Amino acid sequence: MNKFICCIIKLIVDLQPLKVGLKNKIVDTLSYKTLSANKETAKKKWWIVDAEGEILGRMASKVAKVLRGKYKTNFTPHADCGDYVIVINAGKIVMTGNKMEKREIFSHTGFPGGQKRITPTEMLAKDETSVVKHAIKGMLPKNKLGRAILKNCHIYAGTEHGQEAQKPQQLNLNDLK
Repeated sequence: MNKFICCIIKLIVDLQPLKVGLKNKIVDTLSYKTLSANKETAKKKWWIVDAEGEILGRMASKVAKVLRGKYKTNFTPHADCGDYVIVINAGKIVMTGNKMEKREIFSHTGFPGGQKRITPTEMLAKDETSVVKHAIKGMLPKNKLGRAILKNCHIYAGTEHGQEAQKPQQLNLNDLK
C-alpha cells in the first residue's frame, strides 16, 4: 500500500506544469506570435538624406538598408516593408582616392561587341543622379522585389525636390550602423 501511495504522489508531482522564470510564472509558448510584415501592414516613413560631401559607397549602403527596412523590428525579407528615401545633392558626392577618374562602370548592350565602360566623372557629367542610383541599385536584391524597392528612392541633383507634401524627416547617416 505504501508503494502505491508513493507512486501516485510521484505521478502528481510529475504532472504539475513546469515553472520557468524569476517569479515562477508558467510560460505559454502559444501566446507568442511571429510578426511578418507585408506591403499593406508596413508603416512607411519618408526620410531625406543630404549627399553633399558623403562618401558614395557608405552612403549608398545605409540608404539601401533603410529602403529595404533592415533597421525596423518587423523586417521581412520577402516583402517591401522599408521606408521612402529622398536623396538631395546627389551631384556632390565624394569617392575616396582617385576612383572618380580610375574606376570604370561596366555595362553591356547584349549584342556582340556591345561592352561599354564609363567613369563616374563622365556619368556625373551626363546625369548627376545616375552614380548614386547605380550604387544604391547594386546594394539591393537582384529580383522583382529589388526593382520595386528602388522605386521608393527619389534622387535629385540639387536641393529642390517634389515631395514636400509627404513631410520627410532629416536622416542622419552617422547615427546608423
